[in-house]
Amino acid sequence: MRVITDSNIPAGEWIRFIDGNVHATPFQSPSFLRFFNSFGGFSAKSYAVEIEGLVKALAVVTVQGEKGPAGLFSRRQIVYGGPLADDNSPDALDMLLKAMDVDAPGGVIYTEIRNLSDYSSLRDVFLSNGYEYVPYLNFRVDTRNRETMTGRVSSSRLRQIRKALQQSVTCSEAQDEVEVRQFYLLLKELYGKKLHKPLPPEDFFVRFYEQDLGKYLLVRHEGQIIGGIMCPVLQGRALYEFYICGRDDVRDGLHPGAIATWSAMEYAAGNNIPLFDFMGAGKPDEQYGVRDFKARFGGELVEYGRYLKIRKPLLYKTGKAALKLMERTVK
Repeated sequence: MRVITDSNIPAGEWIRFIDGNVHATPFQSPSFLRFFNSFGGFSAKSYAVEIEGLVKALAVVTVQGEKGPAGLFSRRQIVYGGPLADDNSPDALDMLLKAMDVDAPGGVIYTEIRNLSDYSSLRDVFLSNGYEYVPYLNFRVDTRNRETMTGRVSSSRLRQIRKALQQSVTCSEAQDEVEVRQFYLLLKELYGKKLHKPLPPEDFFVRFYEQDLGKYLLVRHEGQIIGGIMCPVLQGRALYEFYICGRDDVRDGLHPGAIATWSAMEYAAGNNIPLFDFMGAGKPDEQYGVRDFKARFGGELVEYGRYLKIRKPLLYKTGKAALKLMERTVK
């Protein structure tokens, strides 16, 4: 059993492991490793544990942080979707986590593993490596049958969708890079004025489009883009809500956020993608308006949680306190 990294991981074996793994997401693919290394402010490294030529555990680990002084309090490792692990090979996951730990850059404040599947059978491996389990919710929508999917959506949400469509609101794929940049500007305004959370640089969104890693579905009304959704895709497995936005200054009844989400669900249902994943619905013990918005699309509420390892406790606490203070000040 040995650890290999990046180009030393055989491409064919990597893809084979993804195809057969219950924890598979697009974020642990070679394509996303290249993507995360293709713009400033992000970097990524891949790790795999190999046993007799077969991969038994794998992770693409991103390193990211904000520019300027804020970077001191925000440099972090994120494993989107969680590592790929064989539930029958806990020793391989243990070796993987230890390799990630030894190789963590010195300035990293914390490592967060954002699970999108059930890792409960491997929880002890994470805990024994110094990770804390953090309860975190998510919604997953079964999109295998459009009629059944529609039947699970709340009546009030369906009325919003019908009303918007009656007012000539449409949703279609981004046609070019210019439209992607328009989507980014809407996101930037949302994150800057309302959410007050970190947003990746513009190149993050442009490279995603250039590298054809998923779909941009943009909401349009009277010739203007008023919202949209960025959706990574794992072909034949799942479509994911990575980023979504809708303008608040449009007239009543257009509901760009609802149309963007519904269009993504319809895209999955119409393209033999059996699952739409909302990629998070907040902590169960905290009020979260976005969770209420997502709940009305009829998905299954699950708690797969996250695993958190704090490497620099003082900087971590300072950064969290600063973020909360900023949110309260703006409110």
